[in-house]
Amino acid sequence: MAITEKKLKELEKKCNQIRCEVLKMLNRARSGHIGGSLSCIELIVALYYHLMRHHPKDPDWPGRDRFHLSKGHAAPTWYAVLADLGYFSKEELKSLRSLGSILQGHPDMTRTPGVEMTSGSLGQGLSVAMGMALAAKLDRKDSRIYVLLGDGEIQEGQIWEAAMSAGHYKLDNLSAFVDYNKLQIDGKLAEIIDIEPLKDKWRSFNWEVFEIDGHDIRAIVSACEKAKKVKGRPTMIIAHTVKGKGISFMEDVVDYHGVVPTDEECACALEELKDKKDKKDKD
Repeated sequence: MAITEKKLKELEKKCNQIRCEVLKMLNRARSGHIGGSLSCIELIVALYYHLMRHHPKDPDWPGRDRFHLSKGHAAPTWYAVLADLGYFSKEELKSLRSLGSILQGHPDMTRTPGVEMTSGSLGQGLSVAMGMALAAKLDRKDSRIYVLLGDGEIQEGQIWEAAMSAGHYKLDNLSAFVDYNKLQIDGKLAEIIDIEPLKDKWRSFNWEVFEIDGHDIRAIVSACEKAKKVKGRPTMIIAHTVKGKGISFMEDVVDYHGVVPTDEECACALEELKDKKDKKDKD
């Protein structure tokens, strides 16, 4: 479905709100992954608030679309969205990474409503999504399957086994995203294991490929709508993003991969986001 200007502005404000929530969650927990959580916010917000069919009050609704967060360390963003939509109480966000919490450091399908499959071991998520897509085909269901991969994650060999299989089975109900912020825990991807030419690699595995600005909600929606029209092959959406997006002193800084903001940094970041919200409200 096309996105109106009104809905676009609503989703942009929602992204700002989720960024604030993620900052507070990680600051409170004193551990977690901030950079990659901030880089994928627009992708998850666009899916859950506009593109996907799902029912927060009935997480197991058979007709739902499925989302799998393969880069499980970005769980704070997913949790903030799920809580905001009503999958569970927002009070639970205060317990992130606490012993016994339903919100662990990586998503756990046995604890968290709305989580389809446990993740955290990188490289496995595309196989999981491929299985969901194949099952939907076999069951003659029109559910669409979405999976979000980290760019460093796709250095894993299992990703490419799944890519080959999905192409072979012509899973046109599968859309994958790569959160291409170009940084991983040890530095720049290009200097560790370069994944380029990325578009050509996916095409060689019989995938349709779109390349977008991963912080442009209109571009995300447009790519997903085009993907729905693709027949006979899965779709890869390469989303160019910025690690730490939205917080000026965190953007494109590899040190914020797994370092949480201090109290002072959190206060500064929240003030920066408040200023951006105020400016948007005036526009």
